[in-house]
Amino acid sequence: MHTLRELPPDLNPLVRINQLGAQALSNHELVAILLGEAPNGDNPVVIAERLIAQYGGMAQLARLPMIEPMNQKGIGIGRARRLAAAFELAKRIGVPDSERFQIRSPADLYSLMSDMQYLEQEQLRVALLNTKNRVIKVVTVYQGSVHTNVIRVAELFRDAVRWNATAIALAHNHPSGADASPSPEDVSITREVVKAGALMDIDVIEHLVLGHGCFVSMRERGLGF
Repeated sequence: MHTLRELPPDLNPLVRINQLGAQALSNHELVAILLGEAPNGDNPVVIAERLIAQYGGMAQLARLPMIEPMNQKGIGIGRARRLAAAFELAKRIGVPDSERFQIRSPADLYSLMSDMQYLEQEQLRVALLNTKNRVIKVVTVYQGSVHTNVIRVAELFRDAVRWNATAIALAHNHPSGADASPSPEDVSITREVVKAGALMDIDVIEHLVLGHGCFVSMRERGLGF
């Protein structure tokens, strides 16, 4: 296989982007540039063509979790990271603030987090919100154990500070069955997070507990708020 630099100019995406601009390149050429050179000399153009064909197009490729392309021949963790970062940037640029998902009720948050009801492990996620409660980003903070002796409140606000979020909404699941009733620990965690948010001027608008096909709004029940 030829490396990028060994390709003839008319087939080399590095040359073509310099001469013609990014808009003139095909999808696989742009992906090849993201992949970059590999120590083993694999041609990134060929790898990019194979990836796009294998997953049925760019839209499907962009939706893959990072671990999926990472396991493909010629990719590895470094290339997978670059692809994931580029696709995430494209998503953020392509969504105007006015079109971001807005949290106006517990049902809205449930709609955003509803996949959690099917998880086999417990997770705690934080939705980062702007001044109009539109979603900036959703981050998974804990997985496998959501208990007071494990959770560090500062961790729940780390990304909120990084992304200049003015509010956050919490959600966690009870994977053991249909029961979404908040536990005493859930109430304790919520109370601590609300207090910390007040000190940091970041509003905690909700903590949702998800069961199988159901949810409980801790704010509506006045638990921890």
